[in-house]
Amino acid sequence: MYRIDLLNKISEKGLSLFTPNYEYREGIADADGILVRSKEMKDMALPASVKAIARAGAGVNNIPIDKCSEKGIVVFNTPGANANGVKELVILGMILAARHVADGIAWAKGLVGEGDKVPDLIEKGKSKFVGTEIQGKTLGVVGLGAIGTMVANAAESLGMEVMGYDPFLSIEAAWKLSRTIKKAPSLDRLLAECDYISLHVPQNKDTKGFINADKFAIMKKGVVILNFARGGLVDTASLKKAVADGIVGCYVTDFPDEEVIKTDNVIAIPHLGASTEESEENCAVMAALQLMDFLENGNIKNSVNFPECILDRTGKKRITISNTNTPGMIEKITKLMAENQLNIADMINKSRGNLAYNIIDVEGEINGDLAKKISATEGVIGVRVL
Repeated sequence: MYRIDLLNKISEKGLSLFTPNYEYREGIADADGILVRSKEMKDMALPASVKAIARAGAGVNNIPIDKCSEKGIVVFNTPGANANGVKELVILGMILAARHVADGIAWAKGLVGEGDKVPDLIEKGKSKFVGTEIQGKTLGVVGLGAIGTMVANAAESLGMEVMGYDPFLSIEAAWKLSRTIKKAPSLDRLLAECDYISLHVPQNKDTKGFINADKFAIMKKGVVILNFARGGLVDTASLKKAVADGIVGCYVTDFPDEEVIKTDNVIAIPHLGASTEESEENCAVMAALQLMDFLENGNIKNSVNFPECILDRTGKKRITISNTNTPGMIEKITKLMAENQLNIADMINKSRGNLAYNIIDVEGEINGDLAKKISATEGVIGVRVL
């Protein structure tokens, strides 16, 4: 029986995938796995029983990745599962900014009580909200992952010129990207040439606050910044000055804080990017399937701290080993297996940074004594017999 602790409300479509061999509910103290959405986990004590955490969403800022890596806990996310929901909101945000729709709606609502005068007042006052069309304008997409690629393609279909920048563009994303989208030679070139700039990069120590005073200084006057990735990507003090100086015509963000809300020319959206029934279902399904495949088979896909490592089951006994990525580890492990008269039928070894992961199928029985010997090997973080 596998036990899954639910830290947030998870779509029933995902939970329904768990077989009778799973118990899932809120508040399981000795869980094998954790399913989470937005609950903050950084100060949470992680039980020794936890083997994996699945985030039903793309961002993992609420999960203590380093602590999990030290303990050998695999952290999964669900890239692309909510991409369409975010893409649609980005396009909406762009149009809201171009046409001053939000201000117009707020003004129209303020006419309550004017009675029969409302139609005339609407006609007289609408000129205050004259905007522009996005067709023919240039959109710069920073980060061409699942969401960025969809945004770029959608904007192009609406008649925009699109320029993309991603120094780590994957082959999979490149295949999905329209071939007429221009590749920016540098981030600064994109920032300098685009009327709209949409951010789609993860927030980490290298990207936090990377849209700062220096970057605003090279942008077009009146540029619209769309931030549906993470609030910390944009330095707030620099943003406020850029708005006051007329460099930023509008800042549309799905991650507002009090300082941003108080700033002029901001459209503050309350983190609705993935808040669609479809996105929540897709994320829950992907998270549940990845968690089940790991617990039952040891396979890793879409982990943010461990390497992707997948080996089809052949009916053999299986052992999985996580370890520090140091020379000689495979030799030590296979030597112990040979000493226990175990023949390796199939295996795969992958590494990522300072972590490595092994799936080994063997002919014969894996006894508890062997598992203990492997666990006691210097550099081994965790061992599971499946």
